[in-house]
Formats: sequence, C-alpha cells, structure tokens
Amino acid sequence: MTSSQKLLQQRRVLITGAARGLGEAFARSCVQAGAKVVLADVAAERGQALAAELGAAAHFVVMDVASKLSVQAGMQEAVQWLGGLDGLINNAAITNSGGRVLGEIEEDMFDRVMQVNIKGVWLVTNAAHPYLKAAASNGSAASVLNIASDTALWGAPRLIAYVASKGAVISMTRSMARELGADGISVNAIAPGLVVSESTEYVPQARHDQYLEGRAIKREQQPSDCTDAALFFLSAGAGFVTGQVLPVNGGYVMN
Repeated sequence: MTSSQKLLQQRRVLITGAARGLGEAFARSCVQAGAKVVLADVAAERGQALAAELGAAAHFVVMDVASKLSVQAGMQEAVQWLGGLDGLINNAAITNSGGRVLGEIEEDMFDRVMQVNIKGVWLVTNAAHPYLKAAASNGSAASVLNIASDTALWGAPRLIAYVASKGAVISMTRSMARELGADGISVNAIAPGLVVSESTEYVPQARHDQYLEGRAIKREQQPSDCTDAALFFLSAGAGFVTGQVLPVNGGYVMN
C-alpha cells in the first residue's frame, strides 16, 4: 500500500450522491484508502451494484437528500452498518437548469435545485451531527466535506440556479465550521471545475473548450483529480483545518 491508501484506515464515511460521477470516484478512493463507506443515493440499482463491486467495505442506502424522512432513515441505517460516523461527503446535487438564461428557468425547476443542493446539505449534515460529535468526543478527527463548484467563484452564465446553490454551499461551509467546531468537527469544501463525467454530458463543447483554454494546467478534468483533496480533508491530518474552500480546477480560478 502507498501512504495515500492508508490515509483513511478504519474511518467510517458516508457519501451522498455516490452512485455515479464524482460521488462514485469519492467512494472508490475512500475504500482504497482504507475507509468503511456507505453510499447514499436515489439511484438504488446503480448504487447497489457499485457497493457490491467495492466489496465488504461498502454498503448502499437509499437516500433522497431533499426529504427529511428519507435522510433520517438512511442515516440510521448507515450509522448502524458503519458502527458510527467519522466523515461525511455532501456530494449529492442536480443541475437541471443548465443552459437556460435567467428568464427561461421555471419556478419549480429553480426550487428543486435549491431543495437538493442547499436543503440537502443542511438536512444530511444535521442528521450526521450527533454521530460526528460522538466520534470527535472519542478522539476521532470528525469531518464534513461539502462539494461546491468553481462556477460559484467565477459566476458561470446560463447556470444561475446551480451557481446560486453552490454559492450557498460555500457560505454554509463557513457557518457550519464555526458552529460545529465546538464539537470537534471540521467542515471544509472543495470547488471542482468542469469534470468530464456522465453527469456533465449535457454541457456544450464550447464550455469545455472555455475551461480547457482558461486553465493553467491545460487538460480536461477527471473525477480522479478531486479525490486526493477529498481524502486529505477526511483524514486525521486535516483535523485542524476548517472553514476552507479549495478550488480543484487546474487553475481556472485561483485564490
């Protein structure tokens, strides 16, 4: 094993939106790093298949992050299977207003993005809080990692609902860090750029070209480009890092 493969040894992690795209990449990397992982998603068939592929270190639960009842039931099952909780990745999100300008977005479409991308982060973190607090009180480096987006850092057009929701995730990260820090829980975020994955197939080629040209590192971004940053924030080594937002985008946006 490499040192990175040992980074999350014996840590217990829940990942939302874990059945595909970045969530799948996070799940694979966490298992490879030694973690015991619960994959949470509404896509039951895909999630179950991925958990089976990952083996004894992975388990799938159905969870609609926009539903309080679904989150509570999924969290209870997850914690029971894991035997506790050391880390949470709030990855579940939707982009169903992509490509539309301000006046073309329907109200129910806008609301759904907010329910999943903002309310979902609040509901899942709230449900995870007592278990993370218990882990921290027992000496674990308990952590929450929110998946934001660099679109909220540069103001991507024709994506306003998604951009607004990810801006809220960044703000929530900082507020949660101050609230949960007293319980020994760190809260951070990564802000990926345009990742080439199944979930971004709708993005026009012109936007891919824009990113490629504007990056300092001029290549397409893969899901695996985000995983090492996630592993760090979930590790004991990041226990004193909190309230931070890290762009992981090849230098398209620089802080």
